[in-house]
Amino acid sequence: MSYQNKSRNLSALKLSALACGCALALAYGSASALQSDADQQVFIESDGAEIDQNNETIVYTGSVTVVQGTLAVSGEMMVVKINGDQVERITTLGSPAQYSQELENDQGVVRAHADSIIYDMSTERIYLKGKAVIEQLGSTLKSESIRYDMVQGKIDAGAGETSGRVVMQLDPTRVRKTDDTDD
Repeated sequence: MSYQNKSRNLSALKLSALACGCALALAYGSASALQSDADQQVFIESDGAEIDQNNETIVYTGSVTVVQGTLAVSGEMMVVKINGDQVERITTLGSPAQYSQELENDQGVVRAHADSIIYDMSTERIYLKGKAVIEQLGSTLKSESIRYDMVQGKIDAGAGETSGRVVMQLDPTRVRKTDDTDD
């Protein structure tokens, strides 16, 4: 095997490893996500994967699932965009794309789904687009689009051109119970 072919193979492995490790940033940076999940092995399964070194992308297709500890992400397609040696953006598409993860301190499981879930690593923002839903502790937030700024800790529902109505359903018994445990 020539040096050039070895270099290409190493580059492909490097891209794949980056995608595996960083695809799980789809833990979507939740501050209260189980910290131990980050130390777990990453498992990605799909019907196919295409590594495009020239465009620095990896596209997983067909029943894509990513599991790391309690984190689970699934969709019909996952596109990982890499810039140099950094993952820039991860887009999961599905009918719907889904995310779930157990949270710290008995806060239950957070679940989200939308037509697409996009994690922009440079801005540390998550975008749920198309029939977006987030559920936690019996409360639900629904909108055509939801944007979560992890740095600011801010959620904008209805952010976008065709946002439609924002619907929030709260379970006051669970909110009160959570507030009581914070003392």
